[in-house]
Amino acid sequence: MKRVLQGSLLASILVFMACDTPQRIESSVNRVTPPTTATDGRSDASADTNIADTNIADTNIADTNIADTNIADTNIADTNIADTNIADTNIADTNIADTNVADTRPPADTNTGPTDVSDPDVAAYGEECRVGAVSGICLHVADCYDTEAAVEGFCEGGPQVRCCLEAWDRCSANRRPGACIDTADCPGPDWATTSGLCPGPSTVRCCTSSAPAQTCDPAVKPDPNAGLDLYAQELGDDGCPDGMARISRAGDFCIDRFEASLILDSDPTVTLSPYHNPGSTAVRAVSNRYAVPQGYIDEVRAKAACVNAGKRLCTSTEWLSACQGESNWTYPYGPTREPGRCNDDRSLHVAIEFFGPNDPNPFSKINNACLSQLANSLDLSGENEGCQTPEGVYDLMGNLHEWIDDDAGTFRGGFYSDTVINGNGCLYRTTAHDVSHWDYSTGFRCCADPE
Repeated sequence: MKRVLQGSLLASILVFMACDTPQRIESSVNRVTPPTTATDGRSDASADTNIADTNIADTNIADTNIADTNIADTNIADTNIADTNIADTNIADTNIADTNVADTRPPADTNTGPTDVSDPDVAAYGEECRVGAVSGICLHVADCYDTEAAVEGFCEGGPQVRCCLEAWDRCSANRRPGACIDTADCPGPDWATTSGLCPGPSTVRCCTSSAPAQTCDPAVKPDPNAGLDLYAQELGDDGCPDGMARISRAGDFCIDRFEASLILDSDPTVTLSPYHNPGSTAVRAVSNRYAVPQGYIDEVRAKAACVNAGKRLCTSTEWLSACQGESNWTYPYGPTREPGRCNDDRSLHVAIEFFGPNDPNPFSKINNACLSQLANSLDLSGENEGCQTPEGVYDLMGNLHEWIDDDAGTFRGGFYSDTVINGNGCLYRTTAHDVSHWDYSTGFRCCADPE
């Protein structure tokens, strides 16, 4: 089933799409068809072998911090030992939860191929795109079928336009975007395969161009949200500002449906680069579907952006209530972890991919603007339809850490490489940094009092 397009926003993204829906192009090659038994399109094995769900963190003890001790934290089923002082003083906190297994393992075996291969062709919206021998079509990310991967880097039209093709997943290797397909469909010398980055059988590998690694200058400030009318947010729930959902718990409050993006406070038509800290610029927070959310932000500037929007940062109690819902779930979508349902399972850490396996300390450079520009890292706000609460709040788990209102400095929810180390899902909490800290993984959303 296809996802429903957001008409008003899509129109502002792609004016040139005002034509009949392009016909999908059928490939003549034999594609690997992903299994359909798991809800996220992955094999059951990947969902059943997640160590986090057998970890002591799932037999957890309630958050003992007074600010966070509400019913959501003390329910026996959902309380988490990771929300005790173990998580708060964990070495992972000092590296923004960057020390999981995927971070420290040696790089996967890669068939790098020749170095004189040209970049693959980039297709226009509605045209055929191709990864290896598997063809797809360039469409808005919301129009990719559930059995297709929405692969970045092969289509024109901004980050919302993806190559929709049948694959196990999208992936990234050697700073190159790719798709998880059968090795037989990834022929050299123009294409290379990398193992260890994909779900499925051993013949499924990350297929990327054999061209040299793509370059990125961290001093450049790309603005993928330019041209989007971020000020025009979706209608809010009754009594809430636009872009917000109403939560009738924890005192009754409104919360942004999507992770925040930034606009210039003095001119709401001007967007800012989500890959750079805004510094002293006066900015305003907005909540928009299919925008690139703001990373690289500290709590101080996140709080100011919310205030400039007539809102405020969420308290820990509010954030937890929105994430866990009336049923007090550990995850926004239910009581059981489903890897890949949220943007939470990038296997190779972006710092290791970008700086290379021989860098002695890649995590000392986690404010580098290029990290979240790698493919298969930061997703668009609301891109993952399955990662929402019953009240329609997206990405509370994964994608970006989210600052809450805490003078000591706390962010919650995990990010695209980890939603386990400091607590599972909604219970993830990092307290090792003060309010001035920022890096590639820190984002936020706002709350408000209903009218």
